[in-house]
Amino acid sequence: MPKISRVRAILTAPQKTNLVVVKVETDQPGLYGLGCATFTQRFRAVATAVEQLEPLLVGRDVERIEELWQLMYQHSYWRNGPVLNNAIAGVDIALWDIKGKMAGMPVYQLLGGKCREAAAVYLHAQGRDEKQLEERCHMFLEQGVHHIRIQCGEFAYGGRDYSGHRPDGSLPGVYYDPRAYMRLSLKTMEHIRKVFGDRVEILHDVHERLSCADAVDFAKQCESLRLFFLEDALPPENIDWFANIRQACTTPLAMGELFNNPREWIPLISQRLIDFMRMHITQMGGLTPARKVAVMGELFGVRTAWHGPGDVSPVGHMLNLHLDLASPNFGIQEFSPNYNWDPDKKLGMDERLQEVFPGCPELRNGYLYANDNPGLGIDLDESAAAKYPPIDILDEWTQSRLPDGSLHRP
Repeated sequence: MPKISRVRAILTAPQKTNLVVVKVETDQPGLYGLGCATFTQRFRAVATAVEQLEPLLVGRDVERIEELWQLMYQHSYWRNGPVLNNAIAGVDIALWDIKGKMAGMPVYQLLGGKCREAAAVYLHAQGRDEKQLEERCHMFLEQGVHHIRIQCGEFAYGGRDYSGHRPDGSLPGVYYDPRAYMRLSLKTMEHIRKVFGDRVEILHDVHERLSCADAVDFAKQCESLRLFFLEDALPPENIDWFANIRQACTTPLAMGELFNNPREWIPLISQRLIDFMRMHITQMGGLTPARKVAVMGELFGVRTAWHGPGDVSPVGHMLNLHLDLASPNFGIQEFSPNYNWDPDKKLGMDERLQEVFPGCPELRNGYLYANDNPGLGIDLDESAAAKYPPIDILDEWTQSRLPDGSLHRP
């Protein structure tokens, strides 16, 4: 039986976004697995956590995935934090990749087989004004993508740059006005609905940037726009307020990308307070817990919409896809391919990512396709990855501030 011989984190930034990939090697020549462990804001901390897991894992049986997950989860005593969860996830996903290779079948077969041939995706259309957003919606529609996330303004993550007066001595950061954001976003989505009618399924990300009362009001005003879903209307600290939104309107709700702890998603799913779960799979600990939560969602009528932005590695995107293919309650898949905004260029994974990660998922006519290679079906070219070393930067968008200069959580 193959044993784990080495565990290491590989850091790379082909698109200037820091990615963490875990490689689990075995004592059987040529048999290894890859897993995503990307927590881009704290990527070096995750790499260190992976290094500290290696002594615990070397010499153990690669087939005992559930046993190893439980061991990693409890061994540090304190648990459910983003750094450790991502490190565990990287190992866990790599073990599923190895198991698929040993079985000679794709991971989705290990999960019960396909429920569909491909996964419908939504893409991000963000622009400085309505005209630019129209152009991007037209480009997506021409390439078969009908589910489109609409974000307007210079700061598209649920806010906008603030050019008004600030108090003297205000500290640097990304300033925005929540009420102005509400007005701008509603106006923009109304415009897109008027121009495109029902050809576009509109999604919108609040990114937890509103007060609880304003979030309820905003969701209520979105009701007439017939959104596919409203994403992250509230922060994890205030999930009890989802009951208030449910009572106020029928706008479909999606939540979860900041979740780490089962106590965050269990109430929302079991009480049917959301319509889509969209956790970042590595943030919750990998495929082993994600497949269990997907089944839980099926029992309560909650669909999946796993987090799939640019700070998920192609290994992570491929993992999302395998789970999408095997889940009866799949809803939609977020995907961040090559955004050149060139109408003559086919949408797909960035060329640099394809160089580093041979076997990337393929986007065609609004659907994401996996290959049928054993395991996850994706590889890592370490010499190519080394060409794009990680970058130590301080994100600005997570230093968001209200007009008076006070910090506000993104």
